[in-house]
Amino acid sequence: MARCIALDTDCAAICQLAAAAMARGSEHAKAICGLCADICQSCGDECAQHDMEHCQQCAKACHQCAQECRKMAAMA
Repeated sequence: MARCIALDTDCAAICQLAAAAMARGSEHAKAICGLCADICQSCGDECAQHDMEHCQQCAKACHQCAQECRKMAAMA
């Protein structure tokens, strides 16, 4: 579970950064959203491997976030 927790922390941090970059119209928003999508995907994939309900919910949220970040990266 240590890797899962570390990825959760990375995911939360990059999501905060991506939201802030988009809110201020950062010229790096596209790159940040692309990285956010990669990290969220990785986190979701890891969480999906665990049978606990909260891990499954986390995996679903992370995969949805990755999908939305990919859209934002393509639009920015």
